[in-house]
Amino acid sequence: MAKVYNFSAGPAVLPHEVLATAQAELLDWHGSGMSVMEMSHRGKEFMEIIHEAEQDLRELLQVPAGYKVLFLQGGASQQFSMVPLNLAPADGVIDVLDTGHWSKLAIKEAKRYTNVNVVASSSDRNYAYVPTVESWQRSPNAAYFHYTSNETIGGLQYSDIPELGATPLVCDMSSDFLSREIDVSKFGLIYAGAQKNIGPSGLTVLIVREDLLGHAQPQTPTMLNYQIHADADSMYNTPATYPIYIAGLVFKWLKARGGIKGIQARNDEKAGLLYHAIDSSDGFYYSHIDAPYRSKMNVVFRLKDDALEDVFLSEAKKNGLVQLKGHRSVGGMRASIYNAMPIEGVKSLVHFMLDFARQHG
Repeated sequence: MAKVYNFSAGPAVLPHEVLATAQAELLDWHGSGMSVMEMSHRGKEFMEIIHEAEQDLRELLQVPAGYKVLFLQGGASQQFSMVPLNLAPADGVIDVLDTGHWSKLAIKEAKRYTNVNVVASSSDRNYAYVPTVESWQRSPNAAYFHYTSNETIGGLQYSDIPELGATPLVCDMSSDFLSREIDVSKFGLIYAGAQKNIGPSGLTVLIVREDLLGHAQPQTPTMLNYQIHADADSMYNTPATYPIYIAGLVFKWLKARGGIKGIQARNDEKAGLLYHAIDSSDGFYYSHIDAPYRSKMNVVFRLKDDALEDVFLSEAKKNGLVQLKGHRSVGGMRASIYNAMPIEGVKSLVHFMLDFARQHG
């Protein structure tokens, strides 16, 4: 089997141990005689899987009482509609911080259902920074405040948790969920698409404060109503059974490696190695993101000579380093180093980058 290090932004690399377990259990889960893919979602076998996955996630993030964990579908993009439909009145207003591509899409979609106040934007410098809290122009009566903690495409991460008083805090954590310690109690709602740090595509995980449920706009479709899914414990319709199973294996993999604290330390080390290689290359490689806001999940960088980018990608692939091409909207390179990317993969990339710079610099 060809060995490669997969730096895809999503669907992304999964832990080898998780894939090996899934392979071993593919035809017969725990002596049931069935694959998880073919068992009833209401049978006792799958109920055990989903309940255990939720419990492990609650333990990993120390989710306090008064929060529901939901396993939904539709991706984070569907949440751009679901959040305002459920948490904001049509004649109300929400506050949004604009820090890049996914923030902009959330703003565009929310405007269909409520009024949107953009408190601040870093578009003036191509989203190279996060505007200071002092510059935010907040609404006095916002139904909630929305921000994106990690911009997967632009390579910008906002690690702080805003202090907003009574205004519920909503965060799209799709690409840094489970990568660092957070205080869930500071959030009204957290949502994340699975295909970065949780599991395969097809699953979206939500953690929502229970008092925010039950306020959906009247026209909200049944399948987009949080209360419906919460009342049914994520089983109103057939959930994404196999992605939930894989997510459960990932949660156990994280617990076995020191939990969130342990994985955060490894993520810090990986990002440190890669950014050091960029910053010490005498300009051969560079990042336009201000250092305090550089993503530890999606390292976006350019070569000083754009003509070398295709050569870089081609040579990297020959060295078993794949999916390094930046998003089509920004170009350049992007190395996504999520939880499951082993440090050996980052070290191999750094070694290749240094060697490439010596040859072409």
